[in-house]
Amino acid sequence: MATSASTPPAASPALVLFARGTVATLSLWPALRLAVEGSWGGPESPQKRTWLASAIVDAFEESSSNNDPVPDAIYIEEMLLQVLTDEFDVVLEDGTAQPVAAGIVKLWQEIMHEGKTDGVARLEACLEQSRGKKLIVDEKDASDEECQWEDEDEESDSEEAPQLSDRARDSEVPQVDEDGFTVVTRRGKGHR
Repeated sequence: MATSASTPPAASPALVLFARGTVATLSLWPALRLAVEGSWGGPESPQKRTWLASAIVDAFEESSSNNDPVPDAIYIEEMLLQVLTDEFDVVLEDGTAQPVAAGIVKLWQEIMHEGKTDGVARLEACLEQSRGKKLIVDEKDASDEECQWEDEDEESDSEEAPQLSDRARDSEVPQVDEDGFTVVTRRGKGHR
């Protein structure tokens, strides 16, 4: 008599939709996108991003099946930051993990409790727009804007070499005494 292996129950369509939205959210997050594109987590960086998405989905699924409270934004933010640190050697202090975590929690609420699915469609459309485009890295906070991308083929004139400061050009010429030694002068407040 042949025994059949037990197969896990099929995921609900809403859970699959939440998983797709989570993958899209993580793929759009600039910090994680840079880490994956730069292979900061090694050659398996894309798989680590997918694993992170599945760990988040599992946390929500387990809490709902056990009638436990669903993970909150703080828990998801800590999970994101921990994985970035452990798997990508990135210590993120720019505050962008919080809105990503809040977005994932909101996505769960919209899909599982309100039946809204348009948020996933928007995320996937934005992700599709970003394909084949280079992420623009800017030192100012760019978390308020959606989809900041630039075609990789476009040449940018803004990538000029930094200019030397005036201080470096105005440095004093060293003084040499009659024996050929350089005279060292003190600077600052320490004169007596």
